[in-house]
Amino acid sequence: MAEKIIIFDTTLRDGEQSPGASLNIDEKLQIARQLALLQVDVIEAGFPFASRGDLEAVRTVAREVKGPQIAGLARAMVDDLDAAWEAVKEAENPRIHTFISTSDIHLKYQMRKTREEVLQAAVAAVRHAKRYTPNVEFSAMDASRSDLDYVAQVFTAVIDAGATTVNFPDTVGYAIPHEFGAKIKYLMEKIPNIDRAVLSVHCHNDLGLAVANSLVAIMNGARQVECTINGIGERAGNTSLEEVVMALATRKDLLDYYTDIATQQIYPTSRLVSKLTGMIVQPNKAIVGANAFAHESGIHQDAVLKEASTFEIMTPTSIGIKKSTLPLGKLSGRHALKEKLVEMGYNLSEAVLAQVFARFKDLADRKKTVFDEDLESLVEIEVLRKSVPDYYKLQELVVLTGTMAKPSATVKMEVEGEIQRYSAFGDGPIDATFKAITHITKSKCRLLKFSVNSITGGTDALGEITVRLEEDGFTVTGHGVDPDIVTASARALINGLNRLLYLKNMAKQPESEETRLVN
Repeated sequence: MAEKIIIFDTTLRDGEQSPGASLNIDEKLQIARQLALLQVDVIEAGFPFASRGDLEAVRTVAREVKGPQIAGLARAMVDDLDAAWEAVKEAENPRIHTFISTSDIHLKYQMRKTREEVLQAAVAAVRHAKRYTPNVEFSAMDASRSDLDYVAQVFTAVIDAGATTVNFPDTVGYAIPHEFGAKIKYLMEKIPNIDRAVLSVHCHNDLGLAVANSLVAIMNGARQVECTINGIGERAGNTSLEEVVMALATRKDLLDYYTDIATQQIYPTSRLVSKLTGMIVQPNKAIVGANAFAHESGIHQDAVLKEASTFEIMTPTSIGIKKSTLPLGKLSGRHALKEKLVEMGYNLSEAVLAQVFARFKDLADRKKTVFDEDLESLVEIEVLRKSVPDYYKLQELVVLTGTMAKPSATVKMEVEGEIQRYSAFGDGPIDATFKAITHITKSKCRLLKFSVNSITGGTDALGEITVRLEEDGFTVTGHGVDPDIVTASARALINGLNRLLYLKNMAKQPESEETRLVN
């Protein structure tokens, strides 16, 4: 009989430790709600002691997200544990996740403690956490480089102290699959009270083996996998949730296990995490990459048209990707667009549909074929901006650039009903455009981040620009799409400036729920 594998998602904690992937409270809440739709078993929402902001983010997730267990990370220290409980105590099923290093290299150089001192600290931490909740997880950091008998000793002691999950991390991504599987098997045999706890693994991807190590751990007794959406995380990242889940779903002939994951939510979750963190998914990424279900070879195309399983081991629909069955172009009407969007899962109001249709017609005039990914981006832009008034609207943009010309941009904008125009020089066409726009809007914002993503292939591909802006203590993300990358950049900046001005205006009014949720 198939056994369940617990999916512990740490996108909001370990995933956020990816350089440049910092999330604000409302962005964490958006992702947490999507993870609940994905039906993960545990959401590790953050490290509450790390900052007041992280504590508030975890508390907000614990209070508002129902379904999954909500975990807070804590070092094996009283203050950390108290902060973790303060953050998760309002959850339906709170979990405290405490950790301490067990490898000799960490004990000697990082902690300067003896094995006995670490053992005592681990037991004390679990006992302290048990005062708050029966749901306590203990992790032995750098376990894969630790003495196994010592890890077995520590795990035995913390289980006796009340830990219900014991986690064996490959913290630095050092393990090789056959070696890692043997370690898990050894622990299952050597820990006398392992029947009273779930053995978990948390693998990093420094050698590209995180998913392989997680799967071999499952085969040798692990029943919880700690992972992240798109495999994001410190350094080379973590175990990819979508890859583990779909490996188990696809290879049931060899892996007699199951998860409760709603796989049709995998792709939407991947898109959301990518957009909010600004971390673009590489095209050849397994499961969720743009090329994962693309077939360039004529031989492959012919076979797939006859029988998809010839070159597809899973269906796009199984992970939430809608295959295009209705070609859209400049001759397509509003009804055809609406039907296509409904097929893709978008039930838009007439007002939003009208805005999307206007953008679609503009795009179709410049692009031979409008793909599903193009439509997704058009919808996302309109949905993201629907609650924010268009204080600033782009009317015209003309740029001059080249090897023999100083880059310049002339921008015509509508600013709260008034038409304004300005020209500026810059180091490049985008720089010149930004200077012209910020002059017109009188903005002093700082550009914290600028990222470019090609949504589809080809030279006429839609460019998707994401910017992160900061001004007067407010930080927002702006998005823009257009086949012309300079125009997309202008749209992204204006989108962000509209959001900034909206927040400033709302801050002058009594605080409301809408104020908190718009960013």
